[in-house]
Amino acid sequence: MNNNKIYTLAIESSCDDTSAAVLLNDKVLSNVVAGQPIHEQYGGVVPELASRAHQQNIVPVVDVALKKAGITKEQLNCIAFTQGPGLMGSLLVGGSFAKSMSMALEIPLIAINHMKAHILAHFIDEEGYDKPEFPFLALTISGGHTQIVQVNSFFDMKIIGETTDDAVGEAFDKSAKILGLPYPGGPLIDKYANEGNPKAFPFTKPKVDGLNFSFSGLKTQILYFVQKQVKENPNFIEENRNDICASIQHTIINILMDKLTKAVEETGINRIAIGGGVSANSGIRKTLKEAENKYGWKTHIPKFEYTTDNAAMIGIVGYYNYLEQNFSEANVVSKARIEF
Repeated sequence: MNNNKIYTLAIESSCDDTSAAVLLNDKVLSNVVAGQPIHEQYGGVVPELASRAHQQNIVPVVDVALKKAGITKEQLNCIAFTQGPGLMGSLLVGGSFAKSMSMALEIPLIAINHMKAHILAHFIDEEGYDKPEFPFLALTISGGHTQIVQVNSFFDMKIIGETTDDAVGEAFDKSAKILGLPYPGGPLIDKYANEGNPKAFPFTKPKVDGLNFSFSGLKTQILYFVQKQVKENPNFIEENRNDICASIQHTIINILMDKLTKAVEETGINRIAIGGGVSANSGIRKTLKEAENKYGWKTHIPKFEYTTDNAAMIGIVGYYNYLEQNFSEANVVSKARIEF
């Protein structure tokens, strides 16, 4: 076995994106993502439709990933796939494909925790990208998760704060829905917020113990506020859209930054890395960059393509597991919820 050149095929199918990537060691040769526009008309991901679309997409996506990487399947050293967390039907499609292919090629299979992959995406070898040094704090923010994780090494991570109810991505999307914006609404709130006044409508921040988060109260507060204003002025949303979005985004960012600042104080670690779909938000990126000057933090913000669900981040974790010979049995089970 040539340990200098390790080719990893990675498969990610936790939600509504079918993705395959090929890595040579820690470098991405291809990272192909097929979206599922069918969910837009339903205002959210429909699990049954998602798993069907994965079944249609997986073979062509893997085929394109191998072709773009310029290698044959016989050159692969291992196959990494998302074990969980995610939608069960979607996970089963990726997991079954990965197992079948690893058995056919007689190469190791590596099951990956999707949330750990969001964190370790920072270790993909990208020209000019400064990888974080251990230990660091990871803020993972997505549609399903909001966590602060203390990362001591590739295989030693500990959640020190998480949401007690809704995730930050859900807070963005549900707020967008209240404003009549189409799904997915988070990016649209970000877009309108750039044109608005963040102090126009003050929302109160929830009081939550320790480093944990809560977003359900904020969502309810936004709903009641908008309903009340629309009752008085039916054109309220149209006339104030930018300011409402800016105020919502400002409040959410403040909640995240308050906890992150507290985490830095408690741990003494001032290296911060963000990951997950919501880390594509321009307001969060800007605020974190400002924190470098304001607090003396060192912040790590990944490329956009590595923030949303993608197979390259699965591949980098697969690579480090391969080096440690951490392989999975063929009977490894996909899990909608998974222990960190």
